[in-house]
Amino acid sequence: MAIVINNHHGLKPFPRPKRCKLPSFTQADFARSAKQAASASNFHRSLSTPCLSLASNNVGDAPNTSPRIEIVGGFGASGVRGLVVEVAMAIVSGVHPVLVPSGLGGAYYLSSRNGDNIAVVKPVDEEPLALNNPKGYVGRVLGQPGLKHSVRVGENGVREVAAYLIDHGGFAGVPPTALVKISNVAFNVNHHSTATLPMSKIASIQRFVDHDFDAGDLGMSGFSVSSVHRIGILDIRLLNLDRHAGNILVKKKNKHDSTGGDFVSERYAIGDVELVPIDHGLCLPEQLDDPYFEWLHWPQAAAPFSESEAEYICQLDPLKDAELLRSELPSLRESSIRVLVLCTIFLKRAAAAGLRLAEIGNMMTREHYGTEQSPSLLETLCYKAKVAMNNKLFDNDNDEGADEGNILQFDIDCNQSCGDVVVCPLSQRKPSKVSMLRKVPMKYPSLPSTSALVQELLVSLHEEDDNDHGNYESNCDNDNDNAGDDEDVISSNDQKVAGGLIRSISFYDTKAEHESEGMCFGEMSEEGWVLFLEHFEKLLPKVFEVRKSIRMKQRFGTSCKF
Repeated sequence: MAIVINNHHGLKPFPRPKRCKLPSFTQADFARSAKQAASASNFHRSLSTPCLSLASNNVGDAPNTSPRIEIVGGFGASGVRGLVVEVAMAIVSGVHPVLVPSGLGGAYYLSSRNGDNIAVVKPVDEEPLALNNPKGYVGRVLGQPGLKHSVRVGENGVREVAAYLIDHGGFAGVPPTALVKISNVAFNVNHHSTATLPMSKIASIQRFVDHDFDAGDLGMSGFSVSSVHRIGILDIRLLNLDRHAGNILVKKKNKHDSTGGDFVSERYAIGDVELVPIDHGLCLPEQLDDPYFEWLHWPQAAAPFSESEAEYICQLDPLKDAELLRSELPSLRESSIRVLVLCTIFLKRAAAAGLRLAEIGNMMTREHYGTEQSPSLLETLCYKAKVAMNNKLFDNDNDEGADEGNILQFDIDCNQSCGDVVVCPLSQRKPSKVSMLRKVPMKYPSLPSTSALVQELLVSLHEEDDNDHGNYESNCDNDNDNAGDDEDVISSNDQKVAGGLIRSISFYDTKAEHESEGMCFGEMSEEGWVLFLEHFEKLLPKVFEVRKSIRMKQRFGTSCKF
């Protein structure tokens, strides 16, 4: 058995694309059989993820059939090397991986010789919808959108490691996790023609946590405020799309004091259990998406942060975390790393303003109305910041002598030049202020469905726009004059607020057909990204002030109508 531990990570950084817009696929793509997905005509490896190969066969010399495990991601994290050594010793002693029956993907228990589970291994090619998924959920190849449109098939494993790397000091309790290359170990292969050949797989490997239940088996009344807050802080930083009760493990403390009865039926005090978060494959999406936080409506999430929690949040360094992920996980896309930076900044500013975990989570979550959804407040702020960023870049271009009139003439042929300015194709041109305001990520419901919080916050932002962008408002008067077409759907109680909302979100075209995607940051230049963050942070104080005032109104009551 060979154990390879080195500082080269086994991965080579690949060029990061400027645009990270994911392709759209129809429902028929999900129905493709494993045979169709595996055929030579349909299967190809994604050039954008060369480091996550499905399987590699030894070529040339006689194949080496001895088991081999190599760390390729997360090498610098504490506890990783010890875990890999334990797994290697177990495999060389004849232990075989055992498929976990639950879940949609291929996850395997690895145990020691005495039968105790020591690790959970998840090959990337056995993720849900991947080619070698052992449970029939196949139909996609690596690099295509997965269960969540903003997380690609074959890239869950690298996110598992990212969650462990940024959980500094084990604050939330993520078990030690690494990305490894395992060779000549019996995992599932749906290609029968290659099943007998020596094989290597990229997989995430995580320390097994001995637990009693998951959070779905128990009520949340016994969970301490601190344990819920620590997981919630991690989820906000990661923009976790899949934090449900099943991936919060519950460990009972002081097991030796137990009478041996059924723990579910026993009475237990707050603090008797420890929560352990696992399954972070659907975090750090490539674009803003709708997170799912199981804890969002738990009473613990409504409690203020403790001094130690506030201090931990204050000391977070999003730029340092970004460099850590780039160094340890070069296959993680830049767009996902920027989501981490954005969400960490949002968390830090919100906590410093006195907001609570539930309030922060609500501001990041979309509102759903049947089959439609409205953007979260975080997304709304990001779109306003992006508009300001593009306007700033546009103005900078004008200061350098660019002919603004020619840039805004979208109907000029791309090959025509005017002086020193060559007019680029529409897809490459910087959009005008008006065109940027018209670009929205999803289909919006009618205004009365918008929550009071969204309305009040956006109206407050509009008041700032009156001071900062008065000249632009005059250009939008024609659009506001047409707002009366929608007033018949606005109730009399909402007329005043909605009237301001129409102006403050004049870029929300409720009659247009919009994409169901969130904003992606990977397409921004470094200069644009820095400008975007500057404008984003400028919007936060007013938003947080209004959010706190709403909390006070909800607590003490008010005669105001929303």
